[in-house]
Amino acid sequence: MEHLELFFKSIFIDNMVFATFLGMCSYLAVSKKVSTAVGLGAAVIFVLAVTVPVNWLLDQYILQPGALTWLGAEYADYDLSFLSFIMFIATIATMVQLVEIVVEKFSPSLYNSLGIFLPLIAVNCAILGGSLFMQSREIESIGLAFNYGISSGIGWFLAILAIAAIREKIRYSNVPAPLRGLGITFIITGLMAIGFMSFGGMLTGGDDEATKEPETAQVEQVEEKEQKLAENTTTINE
Repeated sequence: MEHLELFFKSIFIDNMVFATFLGMCSYLAVSKKVSTAVGLGAAVIFVLAVTVPVNWLLDQYILQPGALTWLGAEYADYDLSFLSFIMFIATIATMVQLVEIVVEKFSPSLYNSLGIFLPLIAVNCAILGGSLFMQSREIESIGLAFNYGISSGIGWFLAILAIAAIREKIRYSNVPAPLRGLGITFIITGLMAIGFMSFGGMLTGGDDEATKEPETAQVEQVEEKEQKLAENTTTINE
């Protein structure tokens, strides 16, 4: 249940584009064609699926305060958390270089259409944001970290795929001249973000029920105390 909740929450509720507006540069620049958007989205999913769990391992066993205890008790006081950004970016850059080599080898047309934005995945704030969110939210296991990486990538993929499909159709629409290009794209992105916000109630039903139960128990306890107090007061008066 925890994996399923994290999966849907990362895709719809905490979507990288619509909730935190990360990766907007590539989102806007490479969303003119669906085919190009699919290629870049698949690359982002792969990079996030690999880098988030790898960076989780780095964080747990190297970067956190006291994480080096597995090397010996004398390393328990070491704190390498100041290296988080450098280590995370190095991992991301390595995986992006691998993706670039593979895409250039097996799909030269996609490589040419993505252009400079494929190597720029290394500095895409959505990719680094996935690892930093993983760290700040204190994800407990590598399985959950892998789940979070894939689901965050799928959320970003859905966002760029949706806007690319809309932008392909909107070419044949009568858009007012001042709004053509990025103007109408920003408006559509804002409307899509509002739509994704409606998914916020998907996973709150259980929380509401959980909060109602303690409140009901507290009310019952208060009523019992008031009843006992009333009985004691009646006894004293008699």
